[in-house]
Amino acid sequence: MATDTLERTEQVPDTETSKQPPEVFHYVKKGAIAESAVEGTHVVALCGETFPVTKAAKPGSPVCPECKRVYQQLRP
Repeated sequence: MATDTLERTEQVPDTETSKQPPEVFHYVKKGAIAESAVEGTHVVALCGETFPVTKAAKPGSPVCPECKRVYQQLRP
């Protein structure tokens, strides 16, 4: 008589990522981006959010609506 071992795969529902809002990119000072990327310091976006730079935005990436509003109010 032979016995087989069955492996049980545990499936965890993906509720954590489905509830997260889509990632948006923020407007920050150009000089602060390189410093943050190299040294890991935090930058402050036009909307007031503070974070370390970890990714570069690509053309067509979604922009934070509050940053966009503040940017449009700045002088040219």
